[in-house]
Amino acid sequence: MPLQTKLTKALGILHPIVQGGMQWVGTAEMASAVSNAGGLGMLTALTQPSPDALRKEVARCRTMTSKPFGVNITFLPSINPPPYEEYVTAIIQEGIKVVETAGNNPGPHVKRFKEARIMVIHKCTSIRHALSAQKLGVDFLSIDGFECAGHPGEDDIGGLVLLAKAAKTLKVPYLASGGFGDGRGLAAALALGAEGINMGTRFMCTQEAPVHQSVKDAIIKATEKDTNLMFRTMHNTARVFKNAVSSEVLSIEKRPGGAQFSDIQHLVSGQRGRQVFTKGDTEYGVWTAGQVVGLIDDCPPCKDLCEKIVSDAEEIITKRLGGMVVSKSKL
Repeated sequence: MPLQTKLTKALGILHPIVQGGMQWVGTAEMASAVSNAGGLGMLTALTQPSPDALRKEVARCRTMTSKPFGVNITFLPSINPPPYEEYVTAIIQEGIKVVETAGNNPGPHVKRFKEARIMVIHKCTSIRHALSAQKLGVDFLSIDGFECAGHPGEDDIGGLVLLAKAAKTLKVPYLASGGFGDGRGLAAALALGAEGINMGTRFMCTQEAPVHQSVKDAIIKATEKDTNLMFRTMHNTARVFKNAVSSEVLSIEKRPGGAQFSDIQHLVSGQRGRQVFTKGDTEYGVWTAGQVVGLIDDCPPCKDLCEKIVSDAEEIITKRLGGMVVSKSKL
C-alpha cells in the first residue's frame, strides 16, 4: 500500500520520495525515471549551459514522462554568476509546477515563483535558515543534515537532531535530506516529523542514472567512511567522494598557513568532475557523494528502488513499530 503524506497529496505523486538536484546528473533521463517510478524527479537547471537549453530539456523530459517533475536551481555567490533571472524566467514560462531552490538569498526568486503559483521546496542545512525561508512563504522545506553530499553547511548537525529540531520549530512541512537511501531511513524520517525524503546519491546508483558504470561500482564498493570534507578552511564545506584528488585538496588545505582557493582551483574544476561521470575515471576529479554510500550495495531500476523503500518502510511502521504498542492489560 502507498504511504500518503502532505507531500504526496500536494504534488500528486505516489511515493514520498524526491530526487534531489544533482549537477551533471539531473537530466531528463534521471528526472523522468524517478517520476515514472512514482517519486518526484528533478531537472537540475544549472546542468544546462543556458536558459534556452533548460527549456529544451524540460520539453525533452515531457516526452519521457507524463508524471509530475520539477526543476532544481541553486543560487550561489560567484565571480561570474550564471544568469539566474533568465533561468527563473525559463522555469516559469515552461509551466513547471514545482521548484527546488537552494543556496543564498533566494527571496526575490521565491517571490517570482510564488507569483507564478509554483510550489517551492527550499533546501536548508540549519534551522535558522529554514525559519528565514519559512518567512518567504515556501511551501515545503528540505532539511539537509551533515551526512549529505554537496554542501552541508558549517554547523555540523546530523540529521537525527536537525530533523527533530525542525519538528519542534517549523510550521511549514518539511522533507528529510542527507543520508537517506532505504526503507529504514524513510520510516525514521516520517517518525521524526518529515513528510518524505529527498535522495541524491542513492539515485546516482540506479540503472537510469546518466553516470558511468564505474561511478556506480565505486559507490557500491564504498563504505560510510569513503567521503571527504573539502573547503573546511574556507568555510564552504563540501562533502565529496574520497579519491586521490579530494585527498590532495585536503592535504593542501592543511598546509601551514592554510590555502587559497587558487591553490586548489585546478583540482576542483567542475569540468573535471563532469568527466568522471562521462568517462568513468573516478580518480580524475572531485564528485559529490554522501555518507549514504555505505548503505548502497546494488544498482536497481528507479521503480524497483522506490517500491522497495516504501514497502520496507511500511513493514517497519506497521509490523515492527506497530507490534511494540500493546495495551496495559497485556503487560
